[in-house]
Amino acid sequence: MKPQPNGARPMKMSRRGFLAVAGGTGAALTLTDCGLDPSPSQAGELLRSQAPLPEPFQVPLPIPPVKKPIRTEAGTDYYRVVQSKASLEILPGLKTEILGYDGLLPGPTFDVRSGRTTVVEQVNQLDVPTAVHLHGGHTPAASDGWPLDLLMPPGGHEGHGGHHNMTGGDVKTGSRVYTYPNTQRAATLWYHDHRMDYTAPQVYRGLFGFHLVRDDEEDRLPLPAGDREIPLVIADRAFAEDGSFLYPAAKDRPGVESAYMEGVIADVTLVNGAPWPVHEVDAVRYRFRILNAANARRYELGFDKGPAKFVQIGSDGGLLDAPIEHDTLVIAPAERFDVIVDFSQYQPGDEVTLVNKLDNNANVLRFKVARKATDESSIPAKLSSYAVLPKPAGVVRRKWKFTRGDAGGHKGWTINGKPFDPAVMQAQVKLDQYEIWTFVTDVHHPVHVHLAPFQVLSRRGGGIGAYDAGWKDTVDIRPAEVVDVLVKFTAHKGKYLIHCHNLEHEDMAMMAGFETV
Repeated sequence: MKPQPNGARPMKMSRRGFLAVAGGTGAALTLTDCGLDPSPSQAGELLRSQAPLPEPFQVPLPIPPVKKPIRTEAGTDYYRVVQSKASLEILPGLKTEILGYDGLLPGPTFDVRSGRTTVVEQVNQLDVPTAVHLHGGHTPAASDGWPLDLLMPPGGHEGHGGHHNMTGGDVKTGSRVYTYPNTQRAATLWYHDHRMDYTAPQVYRGLFGFHLVRDDEEDRLPLPAGDREIPLVIADRAFAEDGSFLYPAAKDRPGVESAYMEGVIADVTLVNGAPWPVHEVDAVRYRFRILNAANARRYELGFDKGPAKFVQIGSDGGLLDAPIEHDTLVIAPAERFDVIVDFSQYQPGDEVTLVNKLDNNANVLRFKVARKATDESSIPAKLSSYAVLPKPAGVVRRKWKFTRGDAGGHKGWTINGKPFDPAVMQAQVKLDQYEIWTFVTDVHHPVHVHLAPFQVLSRRGGGIGAYDAGWKDTVDIRPAEVVDVLVKFTAHKGKYLIHCHNLEHEDMAMMAGFETV
């Protein structure tokens, strides 16, 4: 196995030092540790459910259905998705109203081929505007989900009530067509709502799903497949007494109540929409495509008993060059990890539980080993033609500083000292040229770049972190940390975004526009 890459020597930071970096606000944070060690802290406030919660491992793990095209032509598949409300029994005996793509939680999975165009007609039958973003997609600007390119419900919507000037978007009513060329490597992508100022509550209520891209290179690998390839979307949610989703939305403005400005962390773990589910497995290898769809919570996933480990084969942007073995996986909001887990060393009747070590080994998902079985899969020593790129000289360098807002009366979050203004592009970026982008943080921020994947070059001037390998589109930046990435945008001209994927931070203006030219 390829050894784990190592970053610089871990640093510790006192709470006084942390508050100084954060601007001396003294805002409440649920932080187990403000250091920069490999096991990160949480950034957020705990929101506790008011409803009675079930015992874990009582419901089977749901598998999101694969979306079928309504028609197919040469090189293109056409789909229709209806954004609608649905009443689901997530907690036993209670009904939860969700906002869902096709009324599902999570939405249907798109399983598509690289180089084959996906055209999706999104139909809004909700009572709120929406904007769909294919996260990780190499997508034309008109289909990227710019947060003001709103899809309005047919009955209208009374105002938008945002932080910013709401003009300048391409607004449609009833339905909108999104075109995804899928001109990219096989990868685990996902799609979710990206409405200006209201992404957090709308994703929280269910507007997310998987978009899997496959290609010939991946098909040639002897990896687990069929029922042994399982998408896992993990998210935390809280529930009101009547079973509805509990979310601390501000009453007089977008965003959350001030106490939850650092992010919303909830007390129920949903996996594929079910609370603490259980899944029966054979004593063989399984492939898990893991997505963190939480608003703000980080997970350090591990097993409660050996010998199971994670063998990482892919990152946000597809396959690694060689597998990497991990005892645990630290996964920030919006990150994806493509991993193999081998259950062959367990006996029928054994149970092994996936836990979150950042939350005192809190339950996530239980596996029950049912039987011995044949297994023709394997993990090749070489996975892909992917290559680590050297750090180039003489390229354009840009710095993006992610900090709490403390100027001009803005009380949210900023990039380069500015809250998001859709009329202002903070950078003009030439296509087909590598650039080095430097991300600087005050507190924890998972940073997402639209349109192009990137490779992490360094953390704090040293090597890359244990989870930075491969092509990424979201990178977890620790408090007071500096991360350099290498990025190149191709094919599509237009307006795109860089932003924090802590959704409470995003809604409170931690986004910046840039334009590819």
